[in-house]
Order: sequence, then C-alpha cells, then structure tokens
Amino acid sequence: MARLAGCSTATVSRVQNTPDLVSAETRERVQAAIRALSYMPNSAARALRSNRSRMIGIVIPTLNHAIYASLVDAAQQRFASEGYSLLVATFDYDLDREKEQTAVLIERGAEGLVLVGECHHPEFYPMLAAADIPYINTYVFRPDGAHPCVGIDNRQASFDIAEFLYGLGHRTFGVICALMEGNDRAATRVAGVREALARHGIELDPSAIIERPYSIPSGREALRVLQALIPRPTAIICGNDILAFGALIECHEMGLAVPNDISIVGFDNLDFTAHISPPLTTMDVPAKEMGDGAARFLLDTLKGRTTMRKIRLEPQLIARRTTAPVPGLIFPVDLRKAVD
Repeated sequence: MARLAGCSTATVSRVQNTPDLVSAETRERVQAAIRALSYMPNSAARALRSNRSRMIGIVIPTLNHAIYASLVDAAQQRFASEGYSLLVATFDYDLDREKEQTAVLIERGAEGLVLVGECHHPEFYPMLAAADIPYINTYVFRPDGAHPCVGIDNRQASFDIAEFLYGLGHRTFGVICALMEGNDRAATRVAGVREALARHGIELDPSAIIERPYSIPSGREALRVLQALIPRPTAIICGNDILAFGALIECHEMGLAVPNDISIVGFDNLDFTAHISPPLTTMDVPAKEMGDGAARFLLDTLKGRTTMRKIRLEPQLIARRTTAPVPGLIFPVDLRKAVD
C-alpha cells in the first residue's frame, strides 16, 4: 500500500491513526491506495501493538423497551466519530449480574464504561479501581457524590411532578414505581414525591406505593391495586412511561375516564407518549444529551484532558391530557391555561 501511495509505511500509519499530522494531498494518496486495494485494518493487531482496543462498554438495565435507546444511540454516535466501538451489556436490574457483565467487558479490553445509576454491587467500584478504568454514571446527578456523573436530579424531578398535581387540587395520591431495591433512580423518585407532599402536610401511605417490574402488565396490575384503596387516589405518579401506559390501559378496561376520574403522570417522555389517547403527561428526560455527555467525558478522560466530572441536565415536565384539575374546584385563569 505504501508503494502504491508513494510514501513510507510510517506515513500510512499516521494517515490511519493521526490524520491531522499528514498533509491533505498525502492523505488523499493513501486513502486512494486503501480504496484501490480494498484494505481493511486489522483491529486486533492494532490493539496489540498500541495496547488500545478502541472499545467502550455500556452497561444498561434492559433492552426490552426503548427507555435507554436514545442514551445508547447518542453515545454510540459520539464514540464512532472518534473511532471507538461500543459494546452493550444488560443486567435486568440484577446488581450481581451487572458486576459479572462489567467484568466481561473489562476482560475484553473496554477502555471506559458508561453506567446507569450510582448504586452498584459492593464490589463494583473496587473492581473498576483495580482495573484502572474510567467510568461515568448516567441518569443521576449527585453534586456531593464520589463518582463522575451526567444526569438529572431524580428527587427534584418527582418533587416537581407532585407539586404540579397538588397545584391542580389533588390531595390523594398513588405511586407506581419500579422495584426500588438496587435501583437508586426509582427510590429517589419516590423520595421526591414524599418530600413534596410532606411540604403540604400530606403523608403518602405506604400502601399507596406500588413497586412492580418494568412492564406494561405490571402497570395494569398496580392500577387495580390502587383502585382498591379507600380513599382512591385522584392522581397517580408513575416512575416511568411504561408503567404509566399500563395504568392507562387498565383505566380504560375499568371504565375510568382519564383525566376526569383520575390523573396520571409518567416519566421519560418516550416517543409513544405524545401519540396515545389521551397523550400522556410526563417528565421529559434529556437522554440524548446524557449519552453524548457521557461519551464526551470518557473521550476527554482517555485523552488526558481535564473535564467536568459532574454534569447536571434539566428535565422538563410536559403537561398533556392525562392530567386535569380535580372536578369541581375553581382555579385562577392562569392555572387553567397551564393545563389546557
């Protein structure tokens, strides 16, 4: 190839690895030779020579629903732009399995890790420290935490949801959340709801907090449980859009009118939420920005650049047609406009 391009093998190597150090005319000659010879770089050999795999691992709870798709896609695009490949592993909210899957990624040469949440197996962070591998937690923001992170303040986000519903006149609440054990995002969101209601003198009864696996049937089942309570909740806060969708389906089956009989709020703003009937009120999570921010952090770290270790992203409450004032209450004009 070097002979065809009329340059040295070292120049060919620079074109492939550090093209900015080579003139445009030389780069074009080498790239033309690559095309003519249908050359494909030997990634394994390159990794052995450079002690670099150019692979990043991302460990997410599930691929069963689209909740993490935007995060992964944005991270993959950023890594690909720098010549890195992405290895994806899932653990189904099992912290033992997460540790095992992460160990496999490290053994396969992952140079950095994108993680979800701050809560991991007790041996997880010591394992990363022993491997001397950079990582960043996503979907969480802890300014006082010990770990790099890019994400939202889950407590504040759910606090804002509860405040919004309280402002609509709701005083009896139910919560449908993911299983909280080993899931700091779910637990923190419930804590935010409790804190907001306590501010108004409302205690959230433990029986009104329904933990269920991340699925549509689980949302349906949880809605039935809440409807058996006395008094029945007039507003239900769901920890994610999938559980909220299940709750909406069950409301339809039970003959409950949303939002006239009951208001429902989701979390994530997945694509389908704007198109179901009625469209779902939900908390929009900037997942694309999160994935891109995580990738930028790891790329900067691998290049030895000083970079911000804690990045806060702001979610936004999207008020649609599954929430409304409690029937019979009178509100100021500006509040009516806010929920139309």
